[in-house]
Order: sequence, then structure tokens, then C-alpha cells
Amino acid sequence: MATETHGAENAAAAASACVDSHGSAVGMPQLCGEWIGNQVFWLVITLVVIYLILAKIALPRIASVLAERQGTITNDIAAAEELKRKAEESEAAYQQALADARAQAQAIAQKTRDDIKADLDAEMAKADEAISAKAAESEKAISAIRASAMENVEIVAKETAAALVAALGGKADDAKIANAVSNRLKG
Repeated sequence: MATETHGAENAAAAASACVDSHGSAVGMPQLCGEWIGNQVFWLVITLVVIYLILAKIALPRIASVLAERQGTITNDIAAAEELKRKAEESEAAYQQALADARAQAQAIAQKTRDDIKADLDAEMAKADEAISAKAAESEKAISAIRASAMENVEIVAKETAAALVAALGGKADDAKIANAVSNRLKG
């Protein structure tokens, strides 16, 4: 019984070493030598709890969000590159079709010139009408090909612009994109 009383007296004496007669702390309580062990204990407990919360809950969630965002960005970039490739293919097809139409127009014109030379005296008037008609057909074909190609380029440009705006995190407004693409194609 004496040891229990003696232990309680020591604890009271140790606690009273950092407390004045009014029960107020003397100086800075966090620097009181008798309390440092208790403070270190609770500091270690707090740090372990914070570490466990961060390691088991917060950091895995953050890592999964970052991985998801990276995947989305990678997919959007790949889609934009695919649309760009399609636009380049459409432009190449347009250029090829235009070159073929010009070559065809040249061949038709040369054939017509050869026919005119063969029948120069008798068929001069008929040959001029045939050349005019064939040249008009060729120009219509070229105009149709050019219009079709420009429509395809405009469609691909709108899709590419919408995909790029979405990839950069914006909201793609179809009317604004259509207006911007139309203005850009006009010059």
C-alpha cells in the first residue's frame, strides 16, 4: 500500500513540476521534461495513423485517378492522330483525283485535236462543238470532284477539331467548330 501511495505522490510531484500553484502551466508546456515521453508517444501514434491512411486509402485513389487520366489522354491523342491521318488520306485522294481529271481532260483534248486535223475541212464546225461539250463535261467533273473533296476535308477538319477540343478538356460546341473551320478554309 505504501508503494501505491508513493507512486501517486511521485506522479503528482512530477505533474506539479510544470504547473504553478494556480494550476496553470509554467513556461511552455511542450518543453516540460516530465511530459516529453507522453508527447513523443502520441506523436508516434499520430504519425503511424496518418501514414496508414495515406498509404492504404489516399495514395491508391490518387494513383488510380492519375492512371485513368493518362489513359484518356493517350486514347484522345491516338484518335486525333487517326483523324489527322484520314484527313491527309482524303487530301491525297483529292489531289490524285484532280490530277487524273486533268490528265483525262488533256487526253480528251488531244484526241479531239487529232480528229479535227483528220477531218479539218469537212468537220471543223462539228469538232469545235465536240471540244466545247467535252471541256464543259470535264470542268463539271472537276468541279464535282473538287466540291466533294472540299466537303470531305471540311467534315474531317470538324471532327478533328472536336476531338482536339475534347482531348484538351474543353466542351466541343458544334456550331462554333463549324464556324471556325469554315472561316479557316476560306482563308
